[in-house]
Amino acid sequence: MTAEPKGDDGTRRDFIYIATGAFATVGAGIATWPFIDQMNPAADVLALASLEVDISGIQPGHALTVKWRGKPVFIRHRTPDEVQQARAVNVADLRDPVRDEDRVQQAEWLIVVGICTHLGCIPLGVKETDPKGDFDGYFCPCHGSHYDSSARVRKGPAPRNLEVPAYEFLTPTLVKIG
Repeated sequence: MTAEPKGDDGTRRDFIYIATGAFATVGAGIATWPFIDQMNPAADVLALASLEVDISGIQPGHALTVKWRGKPVFIRHRTPDEVQQARAVNVADLRDPVRDEDRVQQAEWLIVVGICTHLGCIPLGVKETDPKGDFDGYFCPCHGSHYDSSARVRKGPAPRNLEVPAYEFLTPTLVKIG
């Protein structure tokens, strides 16, 4: 004859199984958290997500280059002649047709990522002494791409205009990029 187990043996065994499973689940979560957490952006990357730039010292016709997300960004204070020249272009003649009004938030300020869209070179045209190419904008000497005063590609192998990053004017003299 076999002995009958007492009534609480089944509930003890169930409790041990549940407690063991819960402990193993929590342990597995704790063990995998470092692997999941390492996929988040690093603190230095998050710090570079946006950049505030004081543009009060940039005179008309001059530019400033800042570094944002490891890329050069050209901030140019355009003269009225440069604005007029950029807006007088027939957009249908452009390789990457975009109106000047769609590339800027304020006519006198042009903000673009300073990386040539051909092979990633850095175009010239930020300093007054730089050659500005055939269209008084930017010139990439590596392969001969020419950009106009709105940083639109006009000549050479570059397939697209210089990129316009996301930006906003916080005040008339402070711009936030990113």
